[in-house]
Amino acid sequence: MYRFLLTPRWWGINVFVLLAIPFCVFMGSWQLGRFEDRVDDHRDAEARVTSDKREEARPLDGLLPVTKATSGKQTTASGRYDTQLLVPDRKLDDKDGYYVLALLRTDTGRALPVVRGWLPGTPDPAEVPAAPTGEVTVTGALQASETPGNNGVSARGGLPQGQTAAISSASLVNLVEYDVYDAWVTLNRGDSGMKAVPATAPSGTGLDLKAFQNLGYTAEWFAFVGFVIFMWFRLLRRELEFARDAELGLAPDEDGHEDGKREPERSSPSAV
Repeated sequence: MYRFLLTPRWWGINVFVLLAIPFCVFMGSWQLGRFEDRVDDHRDAEARVTSDKREEARPLDGLLPVTKATSGKQTTASGRYDTQLLVPDRKLDDKDGYYVLALLRTDTGRALPVVRGWLPGTPDPAEVPAAPTGEVTVTGALQASETPGNNGVSARGGLPQGQTAAISSASLVNLVEYDVYDAWVTLNRGDSGMKAVPATAPSGTGLDLKAFQNLGYTAEWFAFVGFVIFMWFRLLRRELEFARDAELGLAPDEDGHEDGKREPERSSPSAV
């Protein structure tokens, strides 16, 4: 009854199944490994943000350009505050609010974006404390330029004058007449009574959408394994049913009638 398994058709089916199952298992395991790597990176990044706060602040130029290794490091810079901007749509402690961003003009001629703090509600220049005047030295966590549309950063345009959606040199260079560092700093202590904005882990180290996509792909690959096995057993069961019908003489012939049950031929009405 199982001799059909030796036919070329079933040889092809069996070879396909034997190759498909380990391939799907391998791909599922690989995607799971990618997810676990992202989880480990996320934990390491969070731990590094905490440990970086205890390190001694280093000069800004010695930490540039910002990488995964330098993001979150304590840095210090001196200069004079110039333009001040508001960054809307920023949450802190699950409350809606905005950042107060001031550009620190340094001796290099470039300006360093400095987040002085966070305020609740909608952006209102009248409620924002004025930036300190004269020469100041700031100390805070170094951060990489933001990318609009990623990690909760707003990508909307048409903002009122004095506001910016993203803290990045690409955005700020259109708002000021001087060069801007491709980085920014969040103060360890909020300025003028504002809440300090905590440093965030560098991009690509968090449990973002890509991480959970890896987890979803893992489930899909293992689901394919179950589907391949299910279809193989279904085809096998169908072939066995055909084989049993053939042994019982129930297999349909070329005219669509089952063997042993052919209808008798009727004589023509004109026959004599």
